[in-house]
Amino acid sequence: MADRSKNKPDSLLNTLIAVGRFGLMFIGLIGIAVQIFQDNGWLKQLIAKAFASPSALLIIPVVIGVFYVLDKIISNAAGTPSHKGDIPLYIMMAIGAFFLYRLITVGSF
Repeated sequence: MADRSKNKPDSLLNTLIAVGRFGLMFIGLIGIAVQIFQDNGWLKQLIAKAFASPSALLIIPVVIGVFYVLDKIISNAAGTPSHKGDIPLYIMMAIGAFFLYRLITVGSF
């Protein structure tokens, strides 16, 4: 007979915390998407600034390099547990909390 003690469900509190984390992350993703794709949003401004001068185009490889280095810092060798991978989750939760605050106080993202 299999030992079922390893397959215990999470407590109600753990489930509510997980739903809260997911909710904040989801609100953050929606808020960023709204800011990027609205009229005169972040994407339009970024493209306008990138093509404003040739020197701005040189920053693109630097940004890609920074993201590569951050990926190497956050990722870990296989088989060793690390909580550095939770950093993007917490950043998205903070962004979600910001957009939730703006939604409550201002009424829009």
